[in-house]
Amino acid sequence: MSVYRILALATLVLHLVWLVWVLCGWLATRGRPVLRWLHIGSLVYGILISVAGWLCPLTHAEQYFRRRAGVAPYEQSFLEHYLETVVYPDVPPALLLWGGVLVCVGILGVYIARFRRRDSREGW
Repeated sequence: MSVYRILALATLVLHLVWLVWVLCGWLATRGRPVLRWLHIGSLVYGILISVAGWLCPLTHAEQYFRRRAGVAPYEQSFLEHYLETVVYPDVPPALLLWGGVLVCVGILGVYIARFRRRDSREGW
């Protein structure tokens, strides 16, 4: 296995870890202000990159490593390529994109609810 294939795989794993952080990071942020703000920033970044139609830098990196390894890179976004192709083959890409955005907005709603109910002794 070439170094570039390994780097492409490592980038794929990092991308998956990022997605888990964005989707589940709120579970680890209560009483941890630094993590909370990092997670809120991650959510806003995820929404922005999805709505604006930009490719994530990790997608660019994975495609670069795949090209260098002699493997044809995919042309669409990470979510479209892996989720649509592997997990949800018949779901339109726009539904996948807006579903992800709605999930992120919902998680931001959890933060807003926590903030409104916060107790000065506990944090939010």
